[in-house]
This record gives sequence, structure tokens and C-alpha cells, in this order.
Amino acid sequence: MHSEPVASRSADQRDSRESRNGGPQLDAVSLAIIEQLQEDGRRPYAAIGKAVGLSEAAVRQRVQKLLDQGVMQIVAVTDPLTVGFRRQAMVGVNVEGDVESVADALAAMSECEYVVMTAGSFDLMVEVVCEDDDHLLEVINRRIRAVPGVRSTESFVYLKLKKQTYMWGTR
Repeated sequence: MHSEPVASRSADQRDSRESRNGGPQLDAVSLAIIEQLQEDGRRPYAAIGKAVGLSEAAVRQRVQKLLDQGVMQIVAVTDPLTVGFRRQAMVGVNVEGDVESVADALAAMSECEYVVMTAGSFDLMVEVVCEDDDHLLEVINRRIRAVPGVRSTESFVYLKLKKQTYMWGTR
């Protein structure tokens, strides 16, 4: 017996779904497991199994496969302020030349938590998490701008974080 998340999907969604980037195909049960873990990353496998109609062992195997395939991660999401990171910013980056090589260089920096190639005013958007304003200045001025191919940057300093969630489901 499947829980509501599985039963509410259309027939096409229940069969299987290939990720938009050509990754692994996920069936309705795997998607339901992901939704369960998005609601509570510490939910016991037995409870997930009951919700999706599998045994605890089967859920454990599927979760491990999803982790191994890079489909998901199970991590502790923290409030950066409470763990000593008092300054966050989104940095728009314009690039001359190969955008992917610049994105790779920025992704290798520990302060860059999120790097995405974009269409629009910026070639890249980079979320930076720093200890304070001096640290942010050092990261932008001495490290990001020093990457070969970076033409310009524009910083958007976070004043207050109103929402941070990972509950977008699996659609």
C-alpha cells in the first residue's frame, strides 16, 4: 500500500522519470522516499517504509543507492549566523572566455557555497558565506576577481535571511 505522495501522482509520473540532466531514472517510490526525507532527514527507515509500502531494508537500500548516485544528500542545514558566519552575499560574475572553467575555479573555493551558470545580466551567480565583512572583501577582491576570466563582479550583501528551505518536493 502506497502513501498519499505516491498515490497522488499521475500515471506517467508513477512509471519512472529521468532527471532533466539525463541522470538516473527515479520511480514513484524513490520520489516518495525523497519527499519523506525532505520533510525530515532523520525520519526512520521503518516509518518511511510504512509510508511508501516497502520494508525497512528495502528503504535502506534505495536511500543508499540514491546517495551513491548523487541524486540526494542528507546533511544538517545550519543557520550561518549561529555558527560564526555573519556575512553572506550573492555575487554576480561576468566572465570573458570559458564560463565553465571560471565556475569550476569558484566552486573549489570553500566560501562559495553555491555556483550556478546563468542566462541574463551575469554569467554566474555565486553565494558566498563569510565570517565578517573583512573576510567577504578578501574573498571577492583577492580571490574571486583574481580568477582568470573574471571580467567583473557585483555583490548583493544579505541583510536578513527570510526563507531558506529545501522542501520543493519532487514534482
